Parts: sequence; C-alpha cells; structure tokens
Amino acid sequence: MKAFVITRYKGPLREADMAEPVVGDDDVLVQVHAAGLNQLDERIRLGEFKQILPYKLPLILGNDLAGTVINVGTRVRGFKPGDEVYARPDKSRIGTFAERIAVAEGDLALKPASISMAEAGSLPLVALTAWQALVERGKVQRGQKVLIHAGAGGVGSIAIQLARHLGASVATTASASNADFVRSLGADTVIDYRAENFEQILDGHDFVLDSLGGKNLEKSLRILKPGGKAVGIAGPPDPAFAREAGVNPLLRLAIGGISWKIRQQAKKRGVTYEFLFMRASGDQLRLISALVDDGKLRPIVGKVFDFTQTSVARSRSGHRRHHLPPPKPPHELAG
Repeated sequence: MKAFVITRYKGPLREADMAEPVVGDDDVLVQVHAAGLNQLDERIRLGEFKQILPYKLPLILGNDLAGTVINVGTRVRGFKPGDEVYARPDKSRIGTFAERIAVAEGDLALKPASISMAEAGSLPLVALTAWQALVERGKVQRGQKVLIHAGAGGVGSIAIQLARHLGASVATTASASNADFVRSLGADTVIDYRAENFEQILDGHDFVLDSLGGKNLEKSLRILKPGGKAVGIAGPPDPAFAREAGVNPLLRLAIGGISWKIRQQAKKRGVTYEFLFMRASGDQLRLISALVDDGKLRPIVGKVFDFTQTSVARSRSGHRRHHLPPPKPPHELAG
C-alpha cells in the first residue's frame, strides 16, 4: 500500500510502498479517508520523543484518522465492515498517513454522523487532548475561570468549545486577526498575545491549558488562584508521565530534573502543574461524538490537501488544523 514515511529522524517525509497492516484478533482494519495533520507529527519526525517512544524506522507518520471499516479481528464485536469510524491510534501504533491501518478496537469509535470524513479526520487527537486536560485532569466545573492558550490552534479551538460546554468562563490568547474567530467558539475574554500581557490582565483562574511552555507556562502559574492547576501539553514532562511511560530509572530521573523548576514554582504558589501526553480512547471519542452531533462541538479544518501532497502539507503545517485525504476506494470514485 502507499504511505508516507520517515527513514531517519529529521529526514524528509517520503512516499513509499509499505506492507499491508497486520490485523490482530482485537484489531479493526480501516480504509483511511482522512488523516489529520498535527504538530505532534512534526515533533516525532524531529526525534523529540525517540527516547520515550522508540519507533522502528521506517515509520509511517500520522496520528488521526477517519475512514471505513474493511475487516475485523476474530474477537471484535463492536464494529463491522462498512462502518464509518474515527480514531487516534495508540501512540505505539501510529501510521495514518497511509491507505489502510489496523487499529485496536478499544481506540476506535463510530464517526459523528453530522460531519464529513474530512472534519472527523481532523478531530480525534485534539479533541482527546482537550477532554483529558479539562475533564480528566482539570475537572473543570460550571462557574470556574479557565485560560486556554493559543485558542485559534487545533487543541485550543476545541478546548474553548469544551470549556464553554462545561460552563466555565473562558479566556484565551490569540492574535488580533483571530479574535472574532475565538469569540465565535465561546471565548469570553480574548488577549492579543502580540500586544498584551495576559499576566497583567487575568487573575484568580482555576485552570490553565498551556500549549507553549517556557516563560508562558511560568506566567500561567501566576494567574492561578490557590489550588488551581496548569496542564501543559508542550512540556516539560513530569515524573508522573515518566512512570506512566515506563521509561528506565535513569531517564525517569532526568525527566524529573527537567520539570523540577516549574513544579517548585507551582508548589510555592499553592498550585499544581501536570504534563499531559494524551492517550487513545474509543470510549472518550464516543462521548465526543455525542457532543458533535448535539452541536456542542464543531471541528475546525484549516485546509485540505490531497494524499499525494502529504509532504507539502507537513512542511506548511502550523497551528491550524489540516487534513489529508488518501485516494478514495474505487467504489467511491466520482463519475
């Protein structure tokens, strides 16, 4: 089958002929119709996670998909051929920049009925990240104050909508040109990060979702009220993440050292910091599907590329959402 792979870290993304996926007893074979393009794909290509995610090269990139079930393993009961599905495959089984992929049944969900394949393909990773940050980690409640950085980005645009659905008051950082866009998603307060300092404007927040790290994360701690929480998706990773990732003791110690400063700053202010590396979850995607079909969440697709343009799309990727549709199966070709 056709796929887009890297053969070395920091190397180019290239089209290649790859072996067909191996379908295990608990797997679902999916014909990929759309694959979201995320910042995570670029970070993997650059080798930023090679110590904790030891992928075997050549590696098919891609962390999002929407498509149609072709076949199922012998123990699969929740899906059948022809079902329209979407998923973020487990971090050890990525590879959606391909014509087909085998996905564990537990990581898969039926696609929201109200949206297109393109929209569904853009959604799983960013929606799961937002859900796990706000619902699982933040336990965001009605009436709370939430700051979401980079509100016009992939994660931010979904997180604003989810926080609003949860009943929170939402502040976000964005460029002036995106102010109306993030307000349309549900942001109550929009801070122009180029002209304003959010630390001088905001105070007493319950939760921050940080996607930038560094000094931005440090300032975010200072706008939290005592007992508040900041969840970072750009780092630095913390000891809890190292334990969950099952890294060796030496690397675990090193990871703890990397985040020591920010954790100490949080402790002194009576707040907490946690690093989030989202995980696959078909159960959570089913909840997200219900919100989409109820009109509570809408996916944001910045631009659509043909499958053959995958390398071009990667080179142009920024914070906006993109989606890459592989060639359709013969029975779906337009006349």
